[in-house]
Amino acid sequence: MTGKREGELTTGDALQQWREAERAVAVARRGKLAAAAAVAAAEEASEAANATADAAKAALRAATLAETSAGKTASAAKMFVQASLADAADAASDTAMAEVAEAAAQSRYRGAVARAARQRDEPQKG
Repeated sequence: MTGKREGELTTGDALQQWREAERAVAVARRGKLAAAAAVAAAEEASEAANATADAAKAALRAATLAETSAGKTASAAKMFVQASLADAADAASDTAMAEVAEAAAQSRYRGAVARAARQRDEPQKG
């Protein structure tokens, strides 16, 4: 008996899939952390831009240009926050999918190990 049936993964193949899934999870988690840092920076930028806009309103004629610029900066920061939130959601989704794939690969590996053990322990039929 060869120990491998058609359509079944070998222990080595299952282990390799598990390791690849673990690497994917690690990459996704790093992406999630980077996206979270970007969200925090974008929120701070948005608050700073809004404070600049408020200060510009109190200034005289020269402040009109500063207010317009600050408003544009706030708008850009808001778009950046929205994009960063979308990135964070994508990263969370990627992490969840990678974790599911990793769990499936781990389950396949454990199944392959169990099959290998059963085949080893079965008496030779011949």
